Amino acid sequence: MLTIHAADAVFARGARCEAVAVDGGLIVGLGAAAELTAARPQARVRRWPGLLTPGLFNPWAAALLEAAYHPDPREADALGTAPLTGDALAALAMDDARWGASARRGLQRMLQHGTTAVAGPFRRPAVRSAVTRSGLRVREPETSAEPARGRADAPSLDPFAVLPPGMALDGELAVGGPADFAVFDVPVGEGPELPDGALRQQGAGSCVATVLAGRLVFRRR
Repeated sequence: MLTIHAADAVFARGARCEAVAVDGGLIVGLGAAAELTAARPQARVRRWPGLLTPGLFNPWAAALLEAAYHPDPREADALGTAPLTGDALAALAMDDARWGASARRGLQRMLQHGTTAVAGPFRRPAVRSAVTRSGLRVREPETSAEPARGRADAPSLDPFAVLPPGMALDGELAVGGPADFAVFDVPVGEGPELPDGALRQQGAGSCVATVLAGRLVFRRR
C-alpha cells in the first residue's frame, strides 16, 4: 500500500524534511508533506508527532533474548514486568516453548522502542525462529558496520540510553532504500542535526510508531 508518513521532522542523510512516502517495503519519496501528498493523492497519510528517524539497531539482542526471560503480563504479580536474569532466571523451568514465548515478548518490546535491526547470532532454536518470524533485520557480528558498538555495556532495550543517538540508528533513509524507520515523540529542535539531548533524555520509550519493511508493526496512538 502506498503510504505517506508525515512528522514534525524527518532525519534523512543529515538533512531535514517532513515526510516519507512508502510503497511496499521501499521508500519512494522524501520531502515536504504537501508536495508528497499532492504528487500521490491516492496515498494513505499517517501523521505522527515528533521526529521520524531510521529504525534503531540493538546490539544486545542476543543477551536480551537468550539470557533473559520476559514475563508474560499474566505473570506480573509473581514475576514483575522487567526481564529476569541471573538467579531469578535460573529459578524458572525454562524449556524451548517458554524460551520462544519469552523471545516473542522481548521482540515486541524492542519494536516498541523503535528497533528494526538486531545483532546475532541466536543459538537457541526457539529464539532464532522467533527472530526470523518477527522480520527484524539481523546484523551478524562479522557483517555489522560497527560490530563492537555497545557490546561492553549492560544489555538495554533502549539504545539511546547507552549509545550516542547517531550510532543507535540502523543506516539512513533514502529513496530506493528499505522502509525501516521509527518515530519518537520528542522536540525536534532546529537545523539538520539530530536532537541528541532530547533523544537521550526521553529515550527510545518515546517511540510512537515503528515501520519495518513498510509495515506498521507498532503504534502507540
